[in-house]
Amino acid sequence: MSAAIQTAQQNPITRTIAADMEAVNAVIRQRLQSDVALVNQIAEYIISAGGKRIRPVLVLLLANAYGYRGAGHHELAAVVEFIHTATLLHDDVVDESSMRRGRQTANALFGNAASVLVGDYLYSRSFEMMTALDDMRIMRILSRATTVIAEGEVLQLLNMHDPDVTRENYLNVIRSKTAKLFEAAAQLGALVAGADDSRIEAAGEFGRSLGTAFQLIDDVLDYAGDASEIGKNVGDDLREGKPTLPLIYVMENGTPEQRELIRTCIEQGDETHFDAVLTAVQDSGALDYTRREAEAAARRAAAAIADLPDSEYKQSLLQLCSFAVDRNH
Repeated sequence: MSAAIQTAQQNPITRTIAADMEAVNAVIRQRLQSDVALVNQIAEYIISAGGKRIRPVLVLLLANAYGYRGAGHHELAAVVEFIHTATLLHDDVVDESSMRRGRQTANALFGNAASVLVGDYLYSRSFEMMTALDDMRIMRILSRATTVIAEGEVLQLLNMHDPDVTRENYLNVIRSKTAKLFEAAAQLGALVAGADDSRIEAAGEFGRSLGTAFQLIDDVLDYAGDASEIGKNVGDDLREGKPTLPLIYVMENGTPEQRELIRTCIEQGDETHFDAVLTAVQDSGALDYTRREAEAAARRAAAAIADLPDSEYKQSLLQLCSFAVDRNH
């Protein structure tokens, strides 16, 4: 038995799709091959870092939940993972991040230029794989998703160091930058299984809400997590001047002193006052509020698949909703 199948079987969420995950990993390895050695080196470095692979898992679970018995979902899951990996490479350059998944980021190790160009390669490879599938519906979903993700990246860039970002503006960034690929992955799983339009839309709502819950918990963990568990530096959001939901909540509900502290730290990207900011987000109830918002999003996700026939795959999807808000990494 391969290591990939053993790992998947040890995870209660992916146990039912262990063989599918092994097949996806094989597609990823095969499609990563390039005649350019540096492309292979960086792509392998990123992919081998692992991660939760939630987006490919969504493709596989939804496809199986709707009774799919072919192999096309393996290719789609790999495409989604390539798109996600490309966004990570670009994100880390923009954010000047140095650690992800407990290791040095590719840009810290290989440089910004190489990381950006290999990210471009992964985007291009994913579209090459899409066209080979010869399904215009797949192309529409994924091309729209990549456009919206790019818009979300620009929106986030515009929000940097702006302490007056509204809650709705920030949630729009989440829907674009993070939740859109979750939505696309879930839709693709339902689509490849032959689900009708209403079920594809329900799958999309599941992915959208689940992605929102994941990002909101990431926001919490940036102030309440452990770097060794979350795989990145705690306080990165503050250093980058990102006005995430916990900080926006303090700006709306904190004391004048707390609001002034948050304003200054966002404007200056000042992490030297991280302990004071952490106290402010805890004392103001910002972390509890953000968790409640994540829990509400997870409930919306679960409700979206309420009509899905009972199966082990549906149970895994519901477990994903719980994992999204209960995790510490």
